[in-house]
Amino acid sequence: MKYSILASRWLRFVIIFLLVVGVFFHFFNIDKKVYWHDEVYTSMRAAGFTRDEIDQELFQNRLVPSSQLQKYQHIKPGSSPADTIYSLAVEDPQHPPLYFLIARFWMQAFGSSLAASRSLPVLFSLLALPLMYALGLELFASRIVATLATVLLAISPFDILFAQTARQYSLLTAAVIGSSFLLLRALRLSTWRNWALYTLANTVGWYTHPFFGLTVVGQGAYILLLGMIGKKKEIPKALQAGFKFFLAIFCSLLLYLPWLFVLVTNYQRASATTDWTRTNVEFIYLVKLWILSFSSLFLDLDFGFDSVWTYLVRSLVILIIGIAIYTVCRRTRRTTWLFILTSIFVPFLMLVLPDLLLGGKRSAVSRYLISCYPGIQLAVAYLLATKILHERRFWRGVMLVLMTGAIASCTVSAFSESWWNRDLSYFNAEVVRRINATPSPLVISEIGDDYTNTGDLISMSYLLDDDVSLLLLSQPPQLENVKSLLLNSVEPFVFRPSKNFIESLKLEQGQLVQVFPFGKLWQIKG
Repeated sequence: MKYSILASRWLRFVIIFLLVVGVFFHFFNIDKKVYWHDEVYTSMRAAGFTRDEIDQELFQNRLVPSSQLQKYQHIKPGSSPADTIYSLAVEDPQHPPLYFLIARFWMQAFGSSLAASRSLPVLFSLLALPLMYALGLELFASRIVATLATVLLAISPFDILFAQTARQYSLLTAAVIGSSFLLLRALRLSTWRNWALYTLANTVGWYTHPFFGLTVVGQGAYILLLGMIGKKKEIPKALQAGFKFFLAIFCSLLLYLPWLFVLVTNYQRASATTDWTRTNVEFIYLVKLWILSFSSLFLDLDFGFDSVWTYLVRSLVILIIGIAIYTVCRRTRRTTWLFILTSIFVPFLMLVLPDLLLGGKRSAVSRYLISCYPGIQLAVAYLLATKILHERRFWRGVMLVLMTGAIASCTVSAFSESWWNRDLSYFNAEVVRRINATPSPLVISEIGDDYTNTGDLISMSYLLDDDVSLLLLSQPPQLENVKSLLLNSVEPFVFRPSKNFIESLKLEQGQLVQVFPFGKLWQIKG
């Protein structure tokens, strides 16, 4: 009894400390990382701009001060929320408008600074914490498990990273957790009020991201399997629950119908903007990304993508996850372990199978796996809760290492100017340093081969000095038309040149020399 009291006090202290640390890291250095390409588009869409109108205004064979690009990150004069919806509908229909509309109102209230833009997803991430506690309590009927699951979410390197990213992924996390909680509560207390709340949560999920559908399919599999493997006397109750579930899904899809219509009518546009997910990659590449994605919930230290140490250390985290899932399956009731399995593996398989059968890398995109993550965190919380009070040394050591790894990962990430989720814009800060170090530099650019230059140029404008000028060329680039603008510039920089630009430069007897790796920054010589 005395040991139990001491253990409880020890655990309570650790939990409070970790929750405080987790909340601290959500806000710490919130404006220090590169405001990357996708975040730029969040502000652009929320402000009421389309990329097409920005491109037509910018790329006109003229000099543009770097600071001028910032105007596309502020509310467009004379625009309304309808402009935000229109921008998404015609150019980015795979992204529903809910988060962007909220971001627009947030921008009007608090401005467009990096801290203001990123504080909104932080608040959604903090909202997910009480929802995770409620889900853990509903699923395991254990306050310790629910509390540990909340702690794991609070200090998760992955969740903190995306909490500080001005995109809709922290809202998606909250929607996934909230929907799961409300489903379990509606199954336990089958009132129309509970089912209505579940329908509302699903509607929020649909309007946040189409991949919320992975969670819904996982829940559908849970309902079906629950009825199939249950006892005969439970069949009528299972059928009733199944009917109410599918009715709730139907109602939420009915409410989602306006944007579903937009998505269907602009399917070609949505397909074109997600072509990169269908790029064929080797199987070993997928395996590496699976290990990195799932382990980043607890550990996100970067030893290099091809370093053996990366996968050796992270494989230990994957092993703990595997033990946790096994423990849940062995020690909990059918309704509990079945929910954990379906919430993790059904969404994962829905991404993996197309990759394996049709080719692509959908399952290699960490943020696409958000539907899987709460189930993993719940399983690990259950493992720790059942072990630490009875097997003191080993499992307390495991918990200590796991928590230390998470905090260390958050610390390193917090002091970094970029991180792996910055993708296209990962090296933007280093590129800008090279440019700013040159007296009165000139940077030449155009739309680019993959049309991503607009977003990255605006991303760099947050860091470029005021004396940096941008010469933005039309398509196809014709250097003979801008010779007069180049007279006062010695060896100007070129940011991510297109094939057309390189061919045009050859005609002018110029030489393009790479001054930064990965094709980001070049200089014209001669």
